Amino acid sequence: MARRAIATPSTGAPKIGYVVKRFPRLSETFIVNEVLALERQGLAVEIFSLKEPRQEHRHQLVSALRAPVTYLPGRAALESWAFREGDGRQMGPERSLADLLPDAADEAVLAIKAVALATLARGRGITHLHAHFATGATTVARIASRVSGIPYSFTAHAKDIFHASVDHAALARKIRDARFVVTVSDYNLRYLKQRFGAGRAAKIARLYNGLDLERLAPDPAASPDPELVLAVGRLVEKKGFRHLVDACAVLRDRGVAFRCVVVGDGPEGAALTRQIDSLGLGRAVTLAGPLPQERLLRIMRRAAVLALPCVVSEDGDRDGLPTVLLEALALGLPAISTSLPGIEEIIDHRRTGLLVPPADGLGLADGIAELLSNPDLRRHLAALGREKAEAAFDVSRNTRRLLDLFARSTASGRLRVIDEHTLSVR
Repeated sequence: MARRAIATPSTGAPKIGYVVKRFPRLSETFIVNEVLALERQGLAVEIFSLKEPRQEHRHQLVSALRAPVTYLPGRAALESWAFREGDGRQMGPERSLADLLPDAADEAVLAIKAVALATLARGRGITHLHAHFATGATTVARIASRVSGIPYSFTAHAKDIFHASVDHAALARKIRDARFVVTVSDYNLRYLKQRFGAGRAAKIARLYNGLDLERLAPDPAASPDPELVLAVGRLVEKKGFRHLVDACAVLRDRGVAFRCVVVGDGPEGAALTRQIDSLGLGRAVTLAGPLPQERLLRIMRRAAVLALPCVVSEDGDRDGLPTVLLEALALGLPAISTSLPGIEEIIDHRRTGLLVPPADGLGLADGIAELLSNPDLRRHLAALGREKAEAAFDVSRNTRRLLDLFARSTASGRLRVIDEHTLSVR
């Protein structure tokens, strides 16, 4: 595919510092998609990462970014770091840590990173900070904002607002101090309004994660394997993959011809391997490990069905807006998932995919069997799924709204709600 032209940032345009926990991550392509879309629209972006990446695999998409990446120093690096950037002024930790440095060691490290971010951002002309996930990255952005005077915002996803470990008082402070807040589903928006009240939540807007629909287009020449069931995600409880393995045992016992490939890694890998072995599914179910997106997309174009049987985990964690379901819609890959809020905003049952109750291995088996045996249904879901992706999940359209929020952030005044999805400045 030919590389598309990227607009040149204009003089006086916002310069955004993206703050993330770890960059890049295989499981967070939505951040790369968002930054690339902003760059195509002429926005200057720098990325500040709290940690260096773990995986050896990296998406080729990352190489298309113009945004430089800075890894913020921790406690050890701080001892030899002069905190000199841009205009040469020095801001040592004694200036800002006195009333911001928490007692807990991990929070102290976040505060150190925040002071580093404040100095770097001020020296590099950053006009707004935006964090992804309302946890450590937003903590750093908030403190950096207080030190530097640069406004901040953040995107709330799922675990960062639903997990049992969430400190709701701290989250309320983050929302209060942010110039605006984005969340990725209508369900999240309703939850945050109920939890924090209409006044505090008035600055929260729903903005779906988006996809590059030109890059993720159906391939009319593709010949899908009619027996291939694909699952993609971290091997964690909320993805529900143990229920998929149960469903595969049902399909095997019914004599359905299939093979299932699970792409991803995580803490439940060993337990899933034991489950596959105990059910005698070693020849039918493969745990393929993590893959860069380029290889994953090739497999998605060969699959007949995508299965993502999400559940709410015991600690309250859940998916907000699973990116792989958006990718399936864009590619015309029929998907089956579970009737959970957020997911129901992606999949309209029997229109853009199939939905079954969470933790229902038998229902999941029934749905997969129906999709494998009914090519007309697959074609119907594929066509309507692509239409849904174009209508709701176009990253170029969605990031234009985000770009407008960034531009307004530098204006004086406070954000107000125009409607439940749109903010303005007064």
